[in-house]
Amino acid sequence: MSAVTQALTLVAFPVAAAAAGTAISILRPPRPRLVSAIQHFAAGVVVAALAGEVLPSLREEGNLPYAVLGFTAGVAVMLAMAAYSRRQEAAAAREPTPTTGSDSAAASTVSSPHGRGLATSVTRQVARRAAVALPLGLLVAVGMDLVIDGLLVGLGAVLGAAQGIILTIALTLEILFLSLSLGSELTEAGLNRAQSAATVVGLGLLTAVGAVGGAALLAGAGPAALAAVLAFGAAALLYLAVEELLVEAHEQTETTALAAMFFLGFLAVYVLGELTG
Repeated sequence: MSAVTQALTLVAFPVAAAAAGTAISILRPPRPRLVSAIQHFAAGVVVAALAGEVLPSLREEGNLPYAVLGFTAGVAVMLAMAAYSRRQEAAAAREPTPTTGSDSAAASTVSSPHGRGLATSVTRQVARRAAVALPLGLLVAVGMDLVIDGLLVGLGAVLGAAQGIILTIALTLEILFLSLSLGSELTEAGLNRAQSAATVVGLGLLTAVGAVGGAALLAGAGPAALAAVLAFGAAALLYLAVEELLVEAHEQTETTALAAMFFLGFLAVYVLGELTG
């Protein structure tokens, strides 16, 4: 099986996770503590994939200067994406809710005590129409993140079956929770269920683009290029676990059971690596 064919097979799981996550977020969102527990577990899985698969492969490749260059580039990209997301969120928070003149007039004409119900209805309709605008900044950041995730799946396909499976498991869990969060945000922004689902699934397909493109480019890559991409992937996985999954997981009050989920995820991937190795 070629690396591209294997990447296509593996990436089906993250894409399916994107569809499943948005369906769950729209139909029956999980409770915050359950989300936190699985985020802890996913972080443990990602750290184990990094420590057990990516870093040993990076050491085998050698080429320390290229590894340092790739890791530095990975950190720079992840930090730039995070800064971009924060700026977009801050801009959205400062932006006033737009209203048209006719909408304002309609609300004012029914602001008497006898017209409060109608005024409330008009106000809600205006707010709903104003909120339907897509958060393009957020979608761009998510799209870039998913392309990088796909690249890591393609990288796993090039490294070998065991590495590909473990990286795919880690990234599937990450994309599941990304889609859970994004599906809820798009619905709250005013999109209906079908629009939210279509948007998240469409973004999920970018993972396939990254996986196939990554596998095609890396299949014939030399040691220096492979070392640089491995180091880039290491930085992305490290950022994903420490600055995204664990930060969001800790928004809930920490308990012994929640903390244990991190180590359970790590142990599960370690055992899987030993069995498949």
